[in-house]
Amino acid sequence: MAHNSTAPASCHSTSTMRIAAEGTPVLALVGAPNSGKSTLFNALTGAKVQTGNWPGTSVEVSRGLWNAQPEAFDIIDLPGAYSLEPMSPDEAFTKQMLIDCPADERPDVVVVLVDATAPARGLNLALQIAAEPYRVVIGVTKEDMAEQQGISIDTEALSRATGMPVVSVNGRRRRNLDGLETTVAQAMRVEPTIIRQDSGLDQRFADLDAAEKAAVHRVEVGETLTQRVDRVVLHPVVGPLLFLAVMWAVFFITTTVAGPMQDGLEDLVTGPVSDAARAGLEAIGLDHWLISGLLVDGLIGGVGMVLTFAPLLALMFLCLAVLEDSGYMARAAVVTDRVMRSIGLPGKAFIPIVVGYGCNVPAISATRVLGDVRHRILTCLLIPFTSCSARLIVFMMLAQVFFPDHAGSAVFGMYVLSIALVVAVGLALRKTVWRAMPSEALVIDLPSYQLPTFKLSLSVMWVRLKGFLHTAGGIIVATVVVIWLLMSIPVTGGHSFDEEAVPPEDSAYGAVSKAISPAFAPAGFDSWSLTGPLVTGFVAKETLISTWAQTYAVDDVTDADPEEQAESSLADHIRSDFDAASGGHGLAAVWAYMVFLLAYTPCVATVAAQRREIGWKWTLIGFALQLVTAWVLAVGVFQVLRLFL
Repeated sequence: MAHNSTAPASCHSTSTMRIAAEGTPVLALVGAPNSGKSTLFNALTGAKVQTGNWPGTSVEVSRGLWNAQPEAFDIIDLPGAYSLEPMSPDEAFTKQMLIDCPADERPDVVVVLVDATAPARGLNLALQIAAEPYRVVIGVTKEDMAEQQGISIDTEALSRATGMPVVSVNGRRRRNLDGLETTVAQAMRVEPTIIRQDSGLDQRFADLDAAEKAAVHRVEVGETLTQRVDRVVLHPVVGPLLFLAVMWAVFFITTTVAGPMQDGLEDLVTGPVSDAARAGLEAIGLDHWLISGLLVDGLIGGVGMVLTFAPLLALMFLCLAVLEDSGYMARAAVVTDRVMRSIGLPGKAFIPIVVGYGCNVPAISATRVLGDVRHRILTCLLIPFTSCSARLIVFMMLAQVFFPDHAGSAVFGMYVLSIALVVAVGLALRKTVWRAMPSEALVIDLPSYQLPTFKLSLSVMWVRLKGFLHTAGGIIVATVVVIWLLMSIPVTGGHSFDEEAVPPEDSAYGAVSKAISPAFAPAGFDSWSLTGPLVTGFVAKETLISTWAQTYAVDDVTDADPEEQAESSLADHIRSDFDAASGGHGLAAVWAYMVFLLAYTPCVATVAAQRREIGWKWTLIGFALQLVTAWVLAVGVFQVLRLFL
């Protein structure tokens, strides 16, 4: 296959996705879902991986460098496919990359993985590819699991029956990777050729049956461990309860365990790192407030925000990797399928939505478990309507200030409303934007249960975490810097740009807040000091409290106990502000405010994650959808409640 850096964009020569050097032979890794393809990819490439949507598509592809001997390979991990007769966007993309590409742009070698527990699926795909001029290698995976089911495969007999080289390989245990290396190297010594003529579907299935009879041997075994466990896991009553318990555990780990790590990183950045940066600037004579503010408060603060998400994302990705590797993730999809189908989504979509109640960022990234791009987009649009833990901080503070005797009930009500919003918006989108998308029955492989391998799970976690930090980090840092600049630029007389501390009301931030506040008069909070924090809340929802403290020039009570927050000077200012802005209907206005906070645009980190997963077009559509929904709901809540409160 020719690789020319000056050639036009093609199926494989894309600078945005390339990680190997130009001219490195391309190896395409293909196989059915759950065949062990991604596991082998991670074992071969390690950390030398680039993950993202393929240019011009909405299909996510992983690409990495395999330092094989005597020749390295640029591996493309193609989406799971059962056949080259596409039934899904992922299968259509795989066909495009293997069949519809010009001959000089095709991969140099194709490795087709055949799951030993269900060999027919992989062999069907291998026989289809063998009808094209290719170097094809069959890799047999999961032989240890097949043995438990009484299945064994004679690789030599399979090679004779198919006319293709066959090698056993175990990516999870990193077994026989050198055997795969040798087999691929031998394949590269011959020219691509048509191994079998395409004589139609009937002949292909006849060849498949002949290959199975020659190489696949089965013996009767008793009930397997997987079958015994599935009687509990897939039980109509016990199964959903177990699923909720598993999701609670994931939620607990990502919010509770990651919390101290996030606080530690935040304290490190705002404390020693920022102090050291200021001291360094002072030592070299660049301690002007504008320079130090831009670098320390803006740039370093932005990087610090990115880093605070790292522990939470890492734990989330690790939990999902463990669930995937164990085989439970497929069962979770079966358990939740009925509920999710009501809004046009498969059962697997329930997992990222639940994760969203901890943090929207890893939830958006978790949508990668969805194969259909339409399902991924719809789920990504719904997740920001879940009430993340950052919103919880603000809800608790406002509930303690305005409803001290019923704070818990008020916060619980916001979570109930959040669930209702997810369902209602999902149904609305299903009946409008995606009204032509048919409700599909769940068709999914249920792999055998296995003990997760720690090294593999860590590898998957690192690849996904690195992908997020690489793509979203720049957006987050840039947004934080912009917000800092807005709060540092004076727009009224009596202040200059050289002034170190510009009052928020007199800054560009205050001007923006005053400009947008009239839009919220129908919702009862037409005040720049109430709408302004919504602007900084776009960076991070928990910043609302600290922004209020800066606006009113009082102590920040973000980390104080709820009772202390309710009795603070900040609480007095907020009560007075809501009462004045609402014309004496402060309670109705604060309910409208919380509803708006629940539904309006997510934080910049979530937007960055959405952009990475579904692109700018759908991210901006979701952005507008949330703003409109939040405003309509806030106005409706205030106009109704003002009649009673």
